[in-house]
Amino acid sequence: MTSLKDPVPYSPDVEDLQPDERATAEKIAEQMISIIDRTDEVDGHAVRSVHAKSHAILKGRLTVHDGLPPELAQGIFATPRSYDVLIRISTIPGDVLRDSVSVPRGIAIKVFDVPGDRLPGAEGQTTQDFLMAGGPVFSAPDAETFLSNLKLLAATTERAEGAKAALSAVLRPVERAIEALGLKSPTLTTFGGYLPTNPLGEEYFSQVPSRYGDHIAKLSIVPESDSFKALSGQEVKLDDPNILRETVIDNLAAEGGSWTLRVQLCRDLEKMPVEDASVEWSEELSPHQPVATISVPAQEAWSPERAAKVDERIAFRPWHGVEAHRPLGNIMRVRRHVYPVAAGHRSKLTGCPLHEPSTLPDL
Repeated sequence: MTSLKDPVPYSPDVEDLQPDERATAEKIAEQMISIIDRTDEVDGHAVRSVHAKSHAILKGRLTVHDGLPPELAQGIFATPRSYDVLIRISTIPGDVLRDSVSVPRGIAIKVFDVPGDRLPGAEGQTTQDFLMAGGPVFSAPDAETFLSNLKLLAATTERAEGAKAALSAVLRPVERAIEALGLKSPTLTTFGGYLPTNPLGEEYFSQVPSRYGDHIAKLSIVPESDSFKALSGQEVKLDDPNILRETVIDNLAAEGGSWTLRVQLCRDLEKMPVEDASVEWSEELSPHQPVATISVPAQEAWSPERAAKVDERIAFRPWHGVEAHRPLGNIMRVRRHVYPVAAGHRSKLTGCPLHEPSTLPDL
């Protein structure tokens, strides 16, 4: 095995800001607002413009591993310690669809009592958010391309759910064949071909990079406990509109579990770009390396009361955090503008203001 290159040092120069980014961000925000307005019009209640449907709302602990080498002992992972975490597992669309519309999932992790210099807009907070989704790459290389995709999704929000389910049934076998070859199609999975696997047994990826202390990295989580490993690749029969939620509730009522949080350091800016979110970073150039364990005890994984406390009142954003984990790249810079605008519009419609908690909520 050839030796790995040294990690690329972080500096502001690794980003390539484009002059039209603000205009693109404002157009994306407009589409997000239209999605929120549409769900409010149809359902009588505004929900998130992305990741509207939650499948699990969990409390847990993030424990940083002891004895990490210097290149991994960075940011909030610099010192072995434990943090309380709030976890939300969801599906990506901005309308609450039956689970037979099989689309990518996401996991949002809010870490509490985090020291360090804060990111712009996060002053006075003590949290660090990490957002991940199924699949190692984002569905578009940049924000402008994502805007084109989002317009299609916005146009179909709260429309033709039956047709979406039928399309999903067609696309899943195609995606299953592709994945049998060791590949994955972001396009097929986005439009309904995502395999209906148990959310607790999945791998999740940040897809886009962030600063990692002195370096640059992407993050991921994979099942660690035997209880979660046993669920990896386990398909769920889509015979109930909320079967994913019910499955997670059943799993965690009996037994808890854990994931390994891993870091993939950027070691070559040309082959592991910061600005193109559609490029998968090579494991040969830089393998994912474990830095922490996220454990969740057996608990009531979802309830209307948990949803009321978290889905309605708490936001997960990549710009909630510390400078040591500054989001990087075009997609992340646009998110800095879009997320607060969309969340503010939703709060105005629901009459329920969002707040950033300083401690793990009582679930």
